[in-house]
Amino acid sequence: MPELMTPEQIAARTSRAVAAATAAGRDLGLEVTEPTVLYDLFSVVVHLAPSPVVVRVPTVLMPGSDPEIQAARQRRELDVVRWLVEQGAPVVPPSPLVPLEPVRRDGFSMTFWQLVDKTAEPDFVRGARMTADLHATLREYPGELPFLSSDEPDAVRAGLTALEGRPDLMDPADLDRAQREWAVLAPLVGSRERFEAEFPGVDLQPLHGDAPAYNVIVTADGPLHGDFELTALGPVEWDLASFGPECADAYDEAAQRRGLRRLDQRALRFIEAVGMSRTLMCLALVPQLPSLADLLKPSVEHWRELPFAGGVTG
Repeated sequence: MPELMTPEQIAARTSRAVAAATAAGRDLGLEVTEPTVLYDLFSVVVHLAPSPVVVRVPTVLMPGSDPEIQAARQRRELDVVRWLVEQGAPVVPPSPLVPLEPVRRDGFSMTFWQLVDKTAEPDFVRGARMTADLHATLREYPGELPFLSSDEPDAVRAGLTALEGRPDLMDPADLDRAQREWAVLAPLVGSRERFEAEFPGVDLQPLHGDAPAYNVIVTADGPLHGDFELTALGPVEWDLASFGPECADAYDEAAQRRGLRRLDQRALRFIEAVGMSRTLMCLALVPQLPSLADLLKPSVEHWRELPFAGGVTG
């Protein structure tokens, strides 16, 4: 694993992403005179001003990340969001000014979205209620989706493997436990059949896939769901993990109103254990994004206090 990137290297990566987004936008016929970075963490999000178009350029990728897997995820995201727009769901729509497909430019794979103006931070409890409405709509999505992101077990395993020999990033005792936990959890994440056998009665459906109550953009016209990069087939608990009991109660209330089932507490504990493993693997991204070390520290400390594999199995 490489050493930590310097601020100068990170700034250069951001500049390359902005240049790639700008060139791709111009090639697609957009007027771009003042590209502006709106967000820069795992992705660089660029407003191609004065065009009402925002480009999301993933820049921080897991070790061994496959460009084809990334592009496939982006195609699924665009298709799901296109369909949700057609249903009248509150989502950030893809830009109608460019073709509905990811664009690869200068080593980056990017997607183009309609500009919306953020007016406030999301309310997680309100977002949990919105998630129930989103799930009710997504149940009718006609496309095929992988079960809980079919590459997830390999991605977590690769991240934990990359941490071997890096005590500066993860304590060896923590890494040993994390790898043993993932050996228990991964088979149920990677196999729909094994998950259904372990959790009978927990039905599966299309999901947002990546903390929808967090990935809400509040606009003057109301809140909109965004960032469907990890959309997948799975239990609804996947979208509610780690938001706490208040959000779970808000979801259950809204779900019952829409004729959906309440959250299964055992499945929720399992999904939260999976979420902790996914969080721990992000330590492998610290060389690409050094600020992650401090951001992840509270989660690692919390994980040390939890029962093995969430106390659900193993």
